[in-house]
Amino acid sequence: MTHAYPTKVLYIDMTKKSYKTVERPELFAQYLGGTGAAIKLLDEHCPAGIDPYAPDAPIIFSVGPLTGLFPLASKTVAMFKSPLTGNLGESHAGGRAAQAIRMAGYGAVVVTGASDLPVYVAIHGSTVHFRDATSIWGMKSLFTAGSIIRAGEPGAGVRSIIRIGRGGENKVAFGSATTETYRHFGRLGMGAVMGSKNIKAFVISGERSIPVEDKKKYRDLYDQIFKAAVGSPVMKKYHDLGTAGNVRTMQGLKAMPTRNLQSGSFEHAEAISGESLAEKYLGRRLACAHCPVGCIHIAAVREPYENESYFYKTTMVGYDWELIYALGSMLGIGDPDGMLLLIDEVEKVGVDSMSAGVCLAWATEALEKGIIGEKETLGLKLAWGDWKTYIKATEHLVNQPNDFYKALAKGSVHAASIYGGADFALAFGGNEMPGYPTGPASYLGFLLGTRHSHLDNAGYSLDQNAIKSGKALTPPQIVDELIKEECWRQILTSLCVCLFARGVYTPEVVRGSLEVAGYSLSDEEILALGKTIYRDKYAFKIKHGFDFDALPKPARIFETPSPTGPFDLAFIDEGLAYAKKRIGALLAG
Repeated sequence: MTHAYPTKVLYIDMTKKSYKTVERPELFAQYLGGTGAAIKLLDEHCPAGIDPYAPDAPIIFSVGPLTGLFPLASKTVAMFKSPLTGNLGESHAGGRAAQAIRMAGYGAVVVTGASDLPVYVAIHGSTVHFRDATSIWGMKSLFTAGSIIRAGEPGAGVRSIIRIGRGGENKVAFGSATTETYRHFGRLGMGAVMGSKNIKAFVISGERSIPVEDKKKYRDLYDQIFKAAVGSPVMKKYHDLGTAGNVRTMQGLKAMPTRNLQSGSFEHAEAISGESLAEKYLGRRLACAHCPVGCIHIAAVREPYENESYFYKTTMVGYDWELIYALGSMLGIGDPDGMLLLIDEVEKVGVDSMSAGVCLAWATEALEKGIIGEKETLGLKLAWGDWKTYIKATEHLVNQPNDFYKALAKGSVHAASIYGGADFALAFGGNEMPGYPTGPASYLGFLLGTRHSHLDNAGYSLDQNAIKSGKALTPPQIVDELIKEECWRQILTSLCVCLFARGVYTPEVVRGSLEVAGYSLSDEEILALGKTIYRDKYAFKIKHGFDFDALPKPARIFETPSPTGPFDLAFIDEGLAYAKKRIGALLAG
């Protein structure tokens, strides 16, 4: 029987500027691809104790067996050692990267070493080039750098360009990497790891076909998935409003993070809601490659030129819930123009929007409380809602002109460890919070998720269910549900399926799509594999310093009223103690 899953791994050595391709069919046969293959490759190349910025510290890109075959299998998984947390760094990006890697002939790419000068790496099928990037290193906007690369490389229409901005170049611990302008490897600092290796960008292209043995079964299942995606009310919501539609929901729950989570309600929420932005600013919608939904929303922001009548500059800015929360309500910004222009600045310099927003919110409150002064901020009077000053602060955060901004560029926890204010430094496991502070399940999810993201285990869904039903779960019940859900999501992310489509890719559809790709796995075997991948990720985290007993829990989460009702430190500690026991048993076999 032929199979349609990938078998090749491309190994790139930046120090030697060399590369090789190795057949690893067993890797993809046993672990599918995506997170499953990536965690095995990361563990192979990332010994305990290695510095995230060491030349030998790897970056792994991995795609899955459904990439290029089925709709919504559009994600690329990146894994690395995070400079922000010191353990597992995992970030997923849409766009065109996954299709480009697969069409170039690879299931994974392993990058080690460090170049002696700035370069970008051009992967065109079986050939890899190392191009001088000295002239585009340090450019003010990563969008400009991307335009220059596009002009000089082949593959228009099928290629992907993954590039960093000054945030990554200057090793901001939450530096991101941007692909196709509006998609990102955003969380946990992959951009900074690229910067430490003097890699400005990866360009990837290829044109291959994927063999399918049973073409009729493939076409039938493809049609089923496509129709389920375009006919789903949930997916229609993503198309119409995107995740920005969550603004009204979170405001209604009183879970809209406002002014560094001093409140769960924002008086200007409606002005920055998905509905308002769609009516007044929406310029276009975009979709990732091989996705029929089109959930990427782009705002058109018009700025008048000074001393000119009726002349405007139009800036296209991507927006979604996490950007609106982190660079809107979290900073008290209710002016949609100002919020969108701050988002644009954060995008241009290439830092994670969530970490940037939370760090600036912590700094604003620290200044307000007198923990820091204008000496530290270099004269900037950070104040809620003042988006123009936050744009200036973002420049300082990236350029790091003094000790304070150098500390802040390592994250809010690090800055608070020097200046104080740990009680309102809203990071979990070292990573700044995502925008779903719905209650104890959400916070336990932030603390326990293997990639420190609400997309791991949907703790916020457990909170919302508790609100609707009036039945609160105990800490062990929450942890059991979090682990169960995340084990299943390891399968979806190993297939590189967008988690927005998790309702489309049911266990039955997953089993059928794997059969088309050449696998023969029962439901029980698929579930067992998800559990194995989850275990392997936790083994890596613990080997690299993760410690249940050392997880800080900012006091702010117990002070601000929760939609689910009051909970305390003892509740969270009980959940963590139970999780430690459960995961310890899983690791022990």
